[in-house]
Amino acid sequence: MTQNSIKILAVEIGTRARNAYAILANSSKETRDNALIFMAQAIFDNKDAILSANKIDYENAKKDGLSDAMLDRLMLDEKRLMGVAEALKSIAAQPDQNFEVIETYNRPNGLKIDKVRIPLGVIGIIYESRPNVTADAGGLCLRGGNAAVLRGGKEAFLTSTEIANALRAGLAKAGLPEDCVQFVPTTDRDFVGEMLRGLNGAIDLIIPRGGKTLVARVLDEAKVPVLAHLEGMCHTYIHQDADEAKAIAIVLNAKMRRTGICGATETLLIDEKIAAKILPKIATALNEAGCELRGDEKARAICPMNIANEEDWSTEYLAPILAIKIVDNLEDAINHIGKYGSHHTDAIITENEEAARIFSYRVDSAIVMHNASTQFADGGEFGFGGEIGIGTGRLHARGPVGAQGLTTYKYIVHGTGQTRP
Repeated sequence: MTQNSIKILAVEIGTRARNAYAILANSSKETRDNALIFMAQAIFDNKDAILSANKIDYENAKKDGLSDAMLDRLMLDEKRLMGVAEALKSIAAQPDQNFEVIETYNRPNGLKIDKVRIPLGVIGIIYESRPNVTADAGGLCLRGGNAAVLRGGKEAFLTSTEIANALRAGLAKAGLPEDCVQFVPTTDRDFVGEMLRGLNGAIDLIIPRGGKTLVARVLDEAKVPVLAHLEGMCHTYIHQDADEAKAIAIVLNAKMRRTGICGATETLLIDEKIAAKILPKIATALNEAGCELRGDEKARAICPMNIANEEDWSTEYLAPILAIKIVDNLEDAINHIGKYGSHHTDAIITENEEAARIFSYRVDSAIVMHNASTQFADGGEFGFGGEIGIGTGRLHARGPVGAQGLTTYKYIVHGTGQTRP
């Protein structure tokens, strides 16, 4: 596309999004509920077209040399696609909090002040090879009363287009503007720049979901607020008072259930007091599952494994590779996570409640797990129906961002004729 045609398209999409939002923001809960249910049904009704498109996307991405982790995120089969539809139904079952009164203040002068939840507005989502994000993002934005502009990557372009068409069909059936959800019909990178500049004032928030390069560009160039996380450098720490059976099962799941997701554990920390006893059992389980182990000097003295260098402690592998470090104690583990972590998800395995409390409050991550796999870092597992991303910053929303994370608030002040002295 030419630069001029991209600018024209940006203005058109932005204008349609604002117009759709004006109607959506004042729609009823019942209408939005119906739209989400109709969206899910449309995905089911069009599953053959979606899966056919995904097969083409997958084969093209494979030829282009996409990594195994990215191919896994791209691939849809009928089970995964039905999971996408079920997620929309789950979002429909979530409480609708638009115009909910969060708090009420009664002032001595008789003023009544209501803090009221409202939608954010128009949200732009920029993502790579995850076609499920098309449905998750569209559905969660709708639940929160927001219009969505979705810009997917070229790897899943055909799949995302078909999913977006199903979402739009569901909106139309519910009597809402189809433009409440728009999928950008080009993979031209220049359109990303238009979104980062706000589509001529239309976009209120940008959410990137992808690798370091994408997120870094968004953070560097965006002229509108951004909700982002850089990477999932997740840790699991086995404390000296850990239950051995729990520890082995949790570590195996945290690393190997799905290695290509941002909640996968990338570094295992083991207290030196139990390392000699528990590491061989964990290493055996991981090796049998096909995981490459990279350890520090103390870990390699206990079990044969490859050498972990300084770079390994800050690498998000998104692959069956695990870095292992033997730490002196709880304090050492917390300090390691503070130095190398990404504020995403970190876990402690222990039966010592005081150690768990200290770890939970001192580790500065959006999600902290106690005796549970880091792979639970997911909006669906939190009961949000899905997620639009994992927020690792401190402003607005942290952790899995569901529909409530896509709202803001305003104050409505009720008076009886008061004037300020």
